[in-house]
Amino acid sequence: MRRFAPILLLIAGLAAAAYFAFRPPAKPEDLNASVQSTPQVIEGFARAEGPREFSFPQDFGPHPDFQTEWWYYTGNLQTADGRHFGYQLTFFRRGLLPPAQLPPRSSQWATGQVYMAHFTITDVQNGDFYAQERFSRGAAGLAGAQGAPYAVWLEDWRVEAAGPDRFTLYAAHEGLRLELSLQDAKGPILQGERGYSRKGEEPGNASYYYSQTRLVSQGSLTIGAEIFEVSGLSWKDHEFSTSVLTSEIIGWDWFSLQLDSGYELMLYQLRRADGSIAPRSSGTLVAPDGSTTQLFAEDFVLTPLSQWRSPRSGAEYPASWHISLPAHDLELEVTPYLSDQELNHTFTYWEGAVQLHGTQAGQPVTGSGYVELTGYAEPFNGDF
Repeated sequence: MRRFAPILLLIAGLAAAAYFAFRPPAKPEDLNASVQSTPQVIEGFARAEGPREFSFPQDFGPHPDFQTEWWYYTGNLQTADGRHFGYQLTFFRRGLLPPAQLPPRSSQWATGQVYMAHFTITDVQNGDFYAQERFSRGAAGLAGAQGAPYAVWLEDWRVEAAGPDRFTLYAAHEGLRLELSLQDAKGPILQGERGYSRKGEEPGNASYYYSQTRLVSQGSLTIGAEIFEVSGLSWKDHEFSTSVLTSEIIGWDWFSLQLDSGYELMLYQLRRADGSIAPRSSGTLVAPDGSTTQLFAEDFVLTPLSQWRSPRSGAEYPASWHISLPAHDLELEVTPYLSDQELNHTFTYWEGAVQLHGTQAGQPVTGSGYVELTGYAEPFNGDF
């Protein structure tokens, strides 16, 4: 699932500007009118209609035959004395036309792809949440992705391969800087049915989806004049598709949780306008050895325990949860490190660092993770 990104209609408008013009990309505030008038073009793009074979490192890179794609990096980091930070660095790709329908263009600025990225830092001790947004066309080296060697970038925000199962991550903006080395401890984890993740009953209403659920992370974080040496765990999601959510869906709740027992848990639920949960909600439980158990909507119970209202958007979000997987003897309570981790950019959604505690097979368990909440500030059933 991870995550039917709440910026994709905007990206469609920017893609039109990027493809049909040589001038520099439009400013974000000038794009809304273009977004509203840009048609949804999916004919000619590939659709996710059944399991496929994945091959790495090629599948780390882009899949331009599909209209929509994203690379999500999130993580929880600590200093040696226990100061806690969260981060998000996400890249989104959007195709305006299928590659076969793009007429030849000689300009280095011409492209059928556009990219957007979000970069956030959560400073738990100081109660601060920083969030930045960027756009660029997939041309002239400004933004792009490749599989071998793997890299994805937007200007100087970048993740790239640094050796077998090793990656580097870099982002900086206005006094913030994050530099990390990531070591993949488990390898790619295929979500859904061997990487085929269904979101509805309609043909093609699905995505191809894998994760790297335990990226051992080490590096430095700069906030203003302070530099922190940090370590911890990161999580990567990579998903590509050509589809839209059905009209009954207004948003989703998505969880990526890393337990100190060596397990990871991904869950998502799709919410209908009447408050009920769509049956294609699902997840994956990843064991310490990397083996996986696919979870269906009936396998878990996700219960909100409290609420938080945003002082900016007025949206009311769940602020803590109880998660129960009875068949796996797993009971968790999940709480944000900060209540206010709402992004207020082109679209408004909540995405932030969370902590957890509970029991697994009767033994105490703790951990950290990330949660994404959409459709609370406004209904959203955009592409995924």
